Amino acid sequence: MVAWEAPTVGWQTAVMSSSLVLGPMLRHTDTTSAAVWVETRRAAQVSVHAGTDEDGSPRVWRAPTFRVHGHHYALVEVTGLRPGERTAYRVEVDGAPAWPPPDDPFPPAELHTLTGDEEVNLAFGSCRTSVPHDRAHHLTHGVDALRTLALAVAGGERPDVGVPDLLLLLGDQVYADATSEAMQEFIASRRSLDEEPGTELADYAEYAHLYSLAWSEPALRWLFSWLPSLMIFDDHDVRDDWNTSVQWREEMEATSWWHGRIVAALASYWVYQHLGNLSVAERAEDEMWRELLTRRELAGADVEVDLTDVLDAFAERVDKHPETYRWSYARRLGDARLVVIDSRAARKLEPGRRSMLDEAEMAWLDEQVRGDCSHLVIGTSLPYLLPQGLHHLESWNEAVVDGGWGRRLVGVGERLRTAFDLEHWGAFTDGFERVGRMVQEVADGQRGAAPGSVLFLSGDVHHSYISEVDRSGGSRVLQLVCSPIRNPLPRVLRTATAVLARGIARPAARGLARSAGVARPPFAWHTVAGPWFDNNIALLRVEQDRLSTSWLTGEVRHGDHDHPILQVAADVELDVPVPGPGALAGDPAVAHVHGRQQRP
Repeated sequence: MVAWEAPTVGWQTAVMSSSLVLGPMLRHTDTTSAAVWVETRRAAQVSVHAGTDEDGSPRVWRAPTFRVHGHHYALVEVTGLRPGERTAYRVEVDGAPAWPPPDDPFPPAELHTLTGDEEVNLAFGSCRTSVPHDRAHHLTHGVDALRTLALAVAGGERPDVGVPDLLLLLGDQVYADATSEAMQEFIASRRSLDEEPGTELADYAEYAHLYSLAWSEPALRWLFSWLPSLMIFDDHDVRDDWNTSVQWREEMEATSWWHGRIVAALASYWVYQHLGNLSVAERAEDEMWRELLTRRELAGADVEVDLTDVLDAFAERVDKHPETYRWSYARRLGDARLVVIDSRAARKLEPGRRSMLDEAEMAWLDEQVRGDCSHLVIGTSLPYLLPQGLHHLESWNEAVVDGGWGRRLVGVGERLRTAFDLEHWGAFTDGFERVGRMVQEVADGQRGAAPGSVLFLSGDVHHSYISEVDRSGGSRVLQLVCSPIRNPLPRVLRTATAVLARGIARPAARGLARSAGVARPPFAWHTVAGPWFDNNIALLRVEQDRLSTSWLTGEVRHGDHDHPILQVAADVELDVPVPGPGALAGDPAVAHVHGRQQRP
């Protein structure tokens, strides 16, 4: 173990005095390129310095900042790297050192590219509130699992499944509708909390401050500086129950503040999260990035481009017409394929025709769900497979709102939908069944050679579990859920969740759904492990014939709240034989589970 101490005092002052507000964040990385994202305190030229060329000359990549609502950003495309390269890097702003900070206690940050044939070692999770890491907030919010992982790796500790190569954040990285005391102090410095939307976010400046609170803690900032990350939003990045139904949309649009909120939410999401998801080639085709380059060419390379007007117009348009822009994306990870789905902005909400994905998004997904890969990994913030009791309950509710129990109960069903968050894949039956058919076809080898498994990775529900589709052959189809990173369920909701996840609730909920005219799902599934309720970050190692998964949590010992210890909440090995001659494709997956899962 490396002897070192994480900074605990004065870090906010150090951050505020830096030329960087946030970052550097290492985002999309492939075999020859990496994206380094920063927010700066002023208009500037940002440069990334990493090693030397073959002739010994320094390698430097540069980009000017662009401006949105008075905030300054740069994304430096680091290209021409070698596959599998690992090299320390530093960031300068206008030629002055900006990262790493002086006397940095953390190990050097590195750029590291993929080789193209590596095994997948992926960390994933969702739902992280940004409050202090002290005794009082550990009692109310628990220990931050992602920060604990950062502290452990910085100190030289290696989890059993290894240090992750990629971090997939599956939503609710910021909470626009449930703000912390620090965020409310900032809001109150700008406007009265008595005016709508009160303590919730109102505009871009408030989103920018919220991201600063979420991503500026030193251990997390160091983690983001070297661990490539991919992201997708969920509802709290915008507002609880975002796009649950037509009625929800109408209620929001009738308020005085919703238009400002959704424009700020999507504009800031493009800047802070989505832009870094894109490869060099994808950014070159992105309409906002092209607009930035066009304006930069007209203004001159040394002039900071202001994207405020065009970005706000873009955000307004894609909210009203989601078919005009895609937030989903796909990646090749060695021999595996990762497809990350937007399951929030592109919903089809018309009663009787509801789907988690509109026609354009569904057609895109249909193209991505293909075999000829070792494993197909699908990231969706909302679990595709809920425990069956919960799934049937949501299907019943959708049918009731559509009139399955008569018109008099439609309003009751809508109120239940929003009150109890009944808006997962089970509440969008048409989309659930269409995706199910795609997945079964790829698992049966009808869309290229069948992969070893089809894995859904999700968050949102504030408990963790593994489920598997009951199949007699072909690829395994598994749902892995890791939630929350830091936002635990109240105990009463844990108990209710555990009851609905168990077998006794399934026939009762299925009976309800059938009484409202809901057809039986196209397949059955069962729980392999869980549920457990710890704050977690999950690590998934995908090999040709084996899946190793660990859910890691933080534990405070001896009253040392500054330095929680990384612990295993659950450790699961799934034997996943590769379909083909001689493979045991018909045998159920074998799960070996141990750990100390937090129960209701």
